[in-house]
Amino acid sequence: MSEGAAPGPLAVVLLSGGLDSTTVAAIARAQGFRLLALTIDYNQRHRIELDHAAKVAAAIGVERHIVLPLDLRGFGGSALTDDIAVPKDGVQPGIPVTYVPARNTIFLSVALGWAEAAGARDLFIGVNALDYSGYPDCRPAFIAAFEAMANVATRSVDEGDGGFTVHTPLAAMTKADIVREAGVLGVDLGLTWSCYDPGADGRPCGECDSCRLRAKGFAEAGVVDPAL
Repeated sequence: MSEGAAPGPLAVVLLSGGLDSTTVAAIARAQGFRLLALTIDYNQRHRIELDHAAKVAAAIGVERHIVLPLDLRGFGGSALTDDIAVPKDGVQPGIPVTYVPARNTIFLSVALGWAEAAGARDLFIGVNALDYSGYPDCRPAFIAAFEAMANVATRSVDEGDGGFTVHTPLAAMTKADIVREAGVLGVDLGLTWSCYDPGADGRPCGECDSCRLRAKGFAEAGVVDPAL
């Protein structure tokens, strides 16, 4: 930002430390938003992503990064939060067991609370509805419904202090598109993490849905994954 320029609007970005959320944060920053980064520590199997989220937040230069404990392992119901094996036999049709019940609804609700408290009116989330695992809370219909809910559920809207917008700039991108966009924005994808089931050595498994989708994106973009 040049000296004397007016600061940009404030936005809350959900930041997991993965390829998608990191690229979304960089897009929001490139659009002139000042960023508040929210990472949810939901006691996920792949807790290593929390360390990567911190590295990404520092590299992007967010104004504040909150890692919020919200233990969804108490509910279970997912291979990421329960004693259920993470599938390693390729990306399958339908909704896989790595789906965490209502995860994006929960995460966006928390982000909405912080946004209202901070005076932000924009939320950014890295959902994708092309190269993804089929989760229902990544679809455009869900995002539209959540945004409509946010605009009837908050005091800010009720008192005429502006409505909320949920931004999903990756929604119609392939993984290859996302890798290319990150490159254009100068994102260090070596800081990101995608694997759902890292090994004891801290390396990605290379076989879960998330690893396979990431590898597909880099291969189709013709880019070497710097995290490997």
